[in-house]
Amino acid sequence: MKKNALRAGALAAGTTLMMLLMSSPALALTRDDGDDPGTGLSVIETLGLFVVAPIALFAVIAGLVMVLDKSHEAHRVTTRNIRTKAKAGSKA
Repeated sequence: MKKNALRAGALAAGTTLMMLLMSSPALALTRDDGDDPGTGLSVIETLGLFVVAPIALFAVIAGLVMVLDKSHEAHRVTTRNIRTKAKAGSKA
């Protein structure tokens, strides 16, 4: 068992190392032909794009799901429809 774990760890480490070596970010330092980068994003634009926009999208989708929920009230698990007392004549 320990030999298999060691083998799996070595394989994972080797695969990770090869992936890191093959994806050399140093190639990004030289510009490609026709490369025309735009201006960078400000901090506010970055936060809006990568933080606020996903949270807003999640909130809109969750809100639509809750508003358009067509399931029956009796099938929902709420504190109103949980019965804790055993029915008469039922056996445990």
